[in-house]
Formats: sequence, structure tokens, C-alpha cells
Amino acid sequence: MPEAIERADLEDALADCELRFAAANPNSERRHHDSMSALPGGNTRTGLHYSPFPIAFESGEAQHLTDFDGHVYTDFLGDYSAGLYGHSNPTIMAAARNALDRGLVFGGPNEHEADFARLLKARFPSVDLLRFTNSGTEANLMAMVTAREVTRRDHIFVFSGGYHGSVLNFRGDGPLNVPFPYIVGTFNDAEGSYDAIERNKHKIAAVIVEPMLGGSGAIPGSTDFLSALRDVTTKHGIALIFDEVMTSRLAPGGIQEIVGIVPDMTTFGKYLGGGFAFGAFGGSLEFMERYDPVNRRRLDHPGTFNNNTMTMAAGAAGLREVFTPNVAVSHNLRGDALRNDLNALFGKRDVAMQATGIGSLLNIHFQRGVITDVSDVVPQDPKRALFQLAMMEHGYYVSRRGYLSLSLPLQQSDLDGFVGAVGELIDQYWPLLH
Repeated sequence: MPEAIERADLEDALADCELRFAAANPNSERRHHDSMSALPGGNTRTGLHYSPFPIAFESGEAQHLTDFDGHVYTDFLGDYSAGLYGHSNPTIMAAARNALDRGLVFGGPNEHEADFARLLKARFPSVDLLRFTNSGTEANLMAMVTAREVTRRDHIFVFSGGYHGSVLNFRGDGPLNVPFPYIVGTFNDAEGSYDAIERNKHKIAAVIVEPMLGGSGAIPGSTDFLSALRDVTTKHGIALIFDEVMTSRLAPGGIQEIVGIVPDMTTFGKYLGGGFAFGAFGGSLEFMERYDPVNRRRLDHPGTFNNNTMTMAAGAAGLREVFTPNVAVSHNLRGDALRNDLNALFGKRDVAMQATGIGSLLNIHFQRGVITDVSDVVPQDPKRALFQLAMMEHGYYVSRRGYLSLSLPLQQSDLDGFVGAVGELIDQYWPLLH
């Protein structure tokens, strides 16, 4: 099919899908327009916006979401990995209700925070001590400033396509980024990254890396690449920070367990709060002992809600009773199987599609060829939009960028149904996806 005709047909197919979407969701559309009087563009979280307007939800239970128009979706987005436990896990709900019943905002230590910290420390050998924050963004900021203070250097080595929070976004120009001096490397380029760090060794305080690029398309870092970072940072006394805000769920001890690499610091967020606002950063004594309030060279880290009782109670209950090491292994095996099933389907139907990722975090791309870096990703915004809206017509909630995050309550029938719906979508739009 000539490219111009294919593009016109794709635009027509998307326009038809958007018309059906709007007709089926008048209450969500009304809410969207009404919210514009108080929120810029009706939005307070950029990633949740998509055209023609985002679906709004009134309730969630287990793996299902119900929107303002009464449609029920099986949730395959999992709130961008924050929703690992689903929407109503009884253990999490009981822990949160118990904390709520016993009162809020104590302004002092509580019974849950040390317990939660010990549970986290036990899973991650890189963590001798840790501090809680309120988001992954804050955790990454704290890890960076800690490295700058301890090493007495100022530059941060990052990677193109990396995302470490709303003010640490290297997927584009990043006009809102914290104004640290950055050096930007190429993800999965072991030799090039090693050499760039060598050249700048006297001014780099930290190298921060997502062991798998999340927001840029679930692109795993190779063991050779991550090992090269560990080798060169160890050689020159540079802090290696693994941003495992998303990926800590991919094994009992995160990706660092999978690849067998121990960073100097690790950052956490998302699901670990049990559905409540959460972040944490931890690492070796060299970096973390400076936060001991009686340390002569102490670093201060206040934060009103660092140890809020709801997050501490829900987070501890989740790790202790729900997302146990055995559950982590079995859940991620399910994700691997789903990714393999999708790729087998794409190969069988001969479409330019592929699923990348590790375990329970996946991303669907609309292209052929190996993807090892964000520069390999071909922009396919109309196809992404068509896929999202068409899958929602089938009753599956997914992100606009093709990102999938599997929650624990999903059943095998849900996974099979998802693959079946993707197959029907391919049948319907095969000339546009081939």
C-alpha cells in the first residue's frame, strides 16, 4: 500500500474510532469539559491525557474499573505500575482501614515505618539503610543530591530516554528539569558510556539509570551495559544509582537481582506504597549514614508525610502478606508468557508490531526490528491512538503509548482474553498494521 494512501486510511480509521468513543462516553466528556474551569486543560497529571478526551472512573474493584458511563474495563494499565495490588486487595484495604481508624498525622514516629523499612531492606542487598519520601521523583532527587554532597562533585550522568520524575525527564528537551549539570549518554551503549564517564570522571557525582527504560517503551538494559556502568563507577568513586521506581517489582529484589549487580543507591516508588503516595531511597552506609540525626556531618531530610501512617501500614502489609518473593516470581513469569504470546501472535499475523519488556511490565510497539534504545523507537502516534481506543472498545484499559502493567488480581482468562482482543483488532485493521 502506498504510504500516502496508508496514512489517509489510518487517519480515517482513527477518526471513526474517536467518533464511536465520544458517542459511547458522554459523561466522561462532560466531566472533562467541566473540569477545565479549575484545571488547565482539565488535567492535573499529563500522562493521563489523550484525545479526544480521557475516560474518567468512578470506582475500581480487583482488576476492573468502572467509568462515568457505566462501562467496565479490565485494567491492563495498572496505573503505570503503581497499581500492582489491584483496586481493592483485602489485605491492603484492611491495613489502611486500621491505620485510618487509629488516627492520622501523628507528627512523630509510628509502629509501621521501621517494619516497612526492614521488609524493603531484606529484599535489596544494595540497601543498608533507607529513607522514605512521598514520590519516586523526590526519591531520585534525594539520591542525586546525596551523591553530590558525599562525592563533592556536581555532574549527573543520565541517559537519553530516561525518566526519573517530572523534573528529571530526559525523553525530550526537559524544560522543567532541575538545573543540575548533566552529561547525557546513550542507553545500552556499554563502550560509549564507559568512555564518556572516563573522560568526565573528576566531575561526575552519580550515574543514574533505569535498568529498564520504562516511559520510553519498556526497553531492558543489557547485563553488559549495566555491568560496564558498575565497573567504571566503582573505579572512580562515582555513585551508581539504580532507579527501580518501576522495576523493583520484576523480581523479589528487582532488576538488580536479575542481573546480579549491586548499585550504591536504589530508588523506589509506585506500587510499594500499596496504592498510596510513596517513594524511598536507600543504599550503602557511605551515603545513608549521613542522615543519622546524631551524625556530626549529618544531612537534614525533613518531610511532613515521609512516614504517613496510611502508606507505611499499607506498604508493610503488601510486602509481608501479598507480594511475597514467591508471588513476585510467579507473577513475572505470567508477564513473560503474555509477552511471548503477543509476539507469537504478531509473527503469525505478519504485522509490524512487537512487545518489549520484562515480566509484568510490557510495551507494545508498532514496528519491526530490534529495539535497544529510545532512538530505535519509531513514532507511531496514530497507530498507538487507534490501538488504545479499539482495545477500550473491547473492554481493556491500556495507555496511549502502549504500556502495560499487570496487576496481581488479573486471571489467566483476562490474559487470554487480551491476546484474543488484540487478534481481533489485527484482523480488523491488518492492512494498516502490516
